[in-house]
Amino acid sequence: MRFVITGEWSKNSLLRLIIGLFLGYVLLFLITSALFYFVKMDLNPDSVVLYYLGEPGVEFGQPPRPLSALVETSHMHVFAMGLLAMVLAHLLLFVPIRTGLKAPLVLLVFLTTFVHEAAGWLVRYVHPVFAWLKVGSFLAMEATLLSLVVVLAIYVARPSRNAYKDSAGG
Repeated sequence: MRFVITGEWSKNSLLRLIIGLFLGYVLLFLITSALFYFVKMDLNPDSVVLYYLGEPGVEFGQPPRPLSALVETSHMHVFAMGLLAMVLAHLLLFVPIRTGLKAPLVLLVFLTTFVHEAAGWLVRYVHPVFAWLKVGSFLAMEATLLSLVVVLAIYVARPSRNAYKDSAGG
């Protein structure tokens, strides 16, 4: 990371390639994440309620999501999303924009990924009204992650400034 901090990375094409390819994978993740979401439900909160609570009283309808399925999904998502948020936030530290813009993006990436994961549990075990939170957090998470990818991609494409010196003043 010395190359990123000192600004020397603008001369290190291999490091820029690695970060660019990583951002490509994140973009593919965002696309498949959206596809995965829309295969199961849509932006209508009723579809979220149906996915998590099933169709009560319907003999051959969709059953509620079992605890084991939620635990299994959360087990993988909590770690993976935390790691993804940490890597993107870490890379954002080296982008030469004001800390006043970086801090909200860092908070948003962690908050939206956490709330998106928690919202399914809330729909299933607290109240169906949290379906609105699931829809909103999905949209916010996708938008926040995409924003970080775009900001980082712009900087990878043209890294002319030194983020360490630029942000030292605040």
